[in-house]
Amino acid sequence: MPLSEHEQRMLEQMERALYAEDPKFASALEGSGLRTYTRRRVYQAVAGFLVGIALLMAGMVAKQVWLSVVGFLVMLGCAVLAVTGWRKAPKPGEQPATGAPQARRQGRQKRSMMDRIEQRWQRRRDEQGH
Repeated sequence: MPLSEHEQRMLEQMERALYAEDPKFASALEGSGLRTYTRRRVYQAVAGFLVGIALLMAGMVAKQVWLSVVGFLVMLGCAVLAVTGWRKAPKPGEQPATGAPQARRQGRQKRSMMDRIEQRWQRRRDEQGH
């Protein structure tokens, strides 16, 4: 649910106050931590994938089917983590999806889309003579 105009103004005032009071803390909250977290998650998933390959190969060499199955499952799980982490990672220079500026921008986009829909609806009603 998008924020109301009053809520958006209050959020902007709180953001300005936070930047004025502690700009270092405010800039730390902007999302570089999220980018680092997702990058670290992808690297861990790649390392886990390599461990899974090693387990798979060790199971094949030792003729232990269960070890190969565990290695395959580790590979599969790590591949899923890497792909989901890669998709969620914000691009360089881009605000994260949970950041307030991004949410404010999305609110404006939704509002403008809703405005267009309402205008179209009103035009149709006017054309029909209601």
